[in-house]
This record gives sequence, structure tokens and C-alpha cells, in this order.
Amino acid sequence: MQVVSAYAFGDASTTMTGQNPNSLPATQFPAAAKPATIHHVGFVVASISQVGSKFAASLGAQWNGEIIHDPLQEARVTFLRCTGPEAPALELVEPDGEGSQLHNFLRRGGGLHHVCYEVDSLNAQLEQSRSAGCLVVRKPLPAAAFGGRLIAWVFTRERLLLEYLERSSALVQSGLSESKEPAPGRAL
Repeated sequence: MQVVSAYAFGDASTTMTGQNPNSLPATQFPAAAKPATIHHVGFVVASISQVGSKFAASLGAQWNGEIIHDPLQEARVTFLRCTGPEAPALELVEPDGEGSQLHNFLRRGGGLHHVCYEVDSLNAQLEQSRSAGCLVVRKPLPAAAFGGRLIAWVFTRERLLLEYLERSSALVQSGLSESKEPAPGRAL
């Protein structure tokens, strides 16, 4: 049985099923999970070093100039922040190597590429995405830009590319990631 927030229906004493939530066994309540939050928006460019400072200036964003190479993604990335570390970032992404899938996107003009959400459980999110008819286009893998935390790529029915970033991966917690550093401006 799925328990729905009573506040969504204006009645704090019953759930959607009409039951008092205090009378339900504890095992029927969902585990407390932080909602998915937008982490960043990805924008594909031909050369980060050529456009990074221009993007930062036009957005009034902070950019430290760091470009991160991710061989598993065949990409180089950097992050620009318009406000504090908890606000979503703009990620500039450039292809790395001739085999990078990003070349196809760049040939069509580049630009807005994906939206990344940070989630508590990548596996649970991928299950939910599949049940909604989405296609998992890249299975979970560690990302260099996020200290080895796991990411996965999903294509929605509405043709939106989503990246999901797990808030805290077991790989990172066990110390097996390549880098133990948190993503720029984010704590693990």
C-alpha cells in the first residue's frame, strides 16, 4: 500500500485510502527520502577553454577555470555557478576524443543537452523511470566530476535527456573511487 501525504488533500487525519496514518503499521510508511533536486543543466560546446570565461561573464557566474576530464564519458566538463553552492550549476561539456557521442550533438549546433537531478537512490530512480516508459541509455557508472559518485542517463518519452546523480554512492563511501574529492561546491 502506498501512503500519500495527507496534506496534499487538505486533511491531516487521513491518507488517500481514507485510513488514519497513525493506525497503519510502520512498515507501510515509505522511507524518508530527500526529493530529487536539480543539480545542473548541461550545455555542449566545442571548446570549454575558448568559451568558459565568456559564458561566466555573460551570466555573471563564478568560474574557477577547472576543466575535469572524464574518460568513461569521453568528455571534459566544467561548472559555472551564478549563486551559492546549493544552487543548480551550468555544466559546460565538450567532447573528448573522436569516439565521443557528443560530436553528433555538436554537429547539430551543440547547446542545451541535459538536465541533471540529484537523487538518494539511483537504482530506485531508474526503476521509476523505466516504469514511466523512459529508456535508460547509459547504466550507472562513476563520474570523475563528482568524486566517483554514480550517474546514469535516461531518455524520456518527451525526448528529454536526463542525468541522475546519486547523492552518496557506496563506491565513494568504500573509498574505491578514483577521486575522493566532492564535486565543485558540493559536499558528499
